[in-house]
Amino acid sequence: MPEELCPICEGAGLRVVERADGTRAAVPCDCRRTAGFERAFARARIPKRFVNYTLENYDPNYAGPNASLNAAILQARNFVKAYPQETAGKGLMLVGQIGTGKTHLAVATLKSLIADRGVQGLFYDCSTLLDDLKNTYERKVDATERETLKPILEVDVLVLDELGAAKVTDWGADAIARVINARYNDNRTTLVTTNFENLPPAAATERDTFAPMRRETLGDRIGERMRSRLQEMCVVIEMKGQDFRQSDRGRASFGARNSSTAKVLDLRGRTKNAGAGSDPSWIKIPD
Repeated sequence: MPEELCPICEGAGLRVVERADGTRAAVPCDCRRTAGFERAFARARIPKRFVNYTLENYDPNYAGPNASLNAAILQARNFVKAYPQETAGKGLMLVGQIGTGKTHLAVATLKSLIADRGVQGLFYDCSTLLDDLKNTYERKVDATERETLKPILEVDVLVLDELGAAKVTDWGADAIARVINARYNDNRTTLVTTNFENLPPAAATERDTFAPMRRETLGDRIGERMRSRLQEMCVVIEMKGQDFRQSDRGRASFGARNSSTAKVLDLRGRTKNAGAGSDPSWIKIPD
């Protein structure tokens, strides 16, 4: 079936507009802009499960009023509004226990930046990133390694999901450090999610004494050097709440409950009647 032509530009990609002084000029048609967004979303490698995540459909009050999660969505919205002039290369680090919507918020922020700011973005689960890099080493093809790393290091906005979730070897820790250091040095925006408390590693004596009862920290998982670097790269957002996946709304189901709430989403994942709402002013990111 032939591709349907845009009714405005008839496939030319340009439309004619009349300026205030009466002259006419050709400008890019909206269909070209939409096609560009679709290509950018495809290149972002957002997993299918997450493609409908938006800032509009993130519900911070899924288990009742939650000040922490309301503050998190506010900061994410304001971050998009402030990018890139006020954010100045800084990113976000979303910290919290499982099921509080960290990945939802990171993906939604990335999608909004692509749609509203025209950035090039990329999503990577940290375990997948290490697997992809490991495959290039096993094949011993240096060009392939460079090709894998190039978009990760150079993309405008990178999402690193589940930082610290998997136990890594020294090689894996070095690979993650290489990515973080390169983006730090180039002042590129990175959005990080982690389930681990944003604290340094415990002292050796504390580890020996309380190891059976103490939860590991982000410093335990990635080392204090990298954790410290992230404090400068990212504004830390603490997300506290119940596990959404174990709530009535979050548990897997099929049939009436899902079909009755299904909606057709537009390019940004918004329902047609969903308004953007009014956001308070940007919470300034410290220099």
